[in-house]
Amino acid sequence: MNALNGHDFEDLEVGMSATFAKTITEADIVLFAGVSGDNNAMHTNEEFAKTTPFAGRIAHGMLSASVISAAIAGRLPGPGTVYLSQQLRFKAPVRPGDTVHAHVVVKELLPERRRVVLQTTCAVRDQVVIEGEALVMPTSRQPR
Repeated sequence: MNALNGHDFEDLEVGMSATFAKTITEADIVLFAGVSGDNNAMHTNEEFAKTTPFAGRIAHGMLSASVISAAIAGRLPGPGTVYLSQQLRFKAPVRPGDTVHAHVVVKELLPERRRVVLQTTCAVRDQVVIEGEALVMPTSRQPR
């Protein structure tokens, strides 16, 4: 592990994993709506949201999924990692006040280009709310 950059490609092994958790606050939802421009009433208006199948406000899916990015950048592979792609399946809603636990697992190493496939999962109270797969480019001790 590189203290400045997290895990270099050469340090990674299939099966390695890491977790990052974040509680989604009212402020997070309001700020995400402002930054993204996604002001869907499902996220911002409790009165409207109560009339939907969710019976109340839910967090933006991409806000919830951003916890995966924090797990990748901060834990595994860690600082210096470049996110190349992410496939997501939204399984259940995240509500204001829920704590999202993002879990990333090294699924496959692609040595020819020094890329890593990660299995990505987010859960709230042991219920999977998002699952998917990411492709990332970690740091490397070898010149590119």
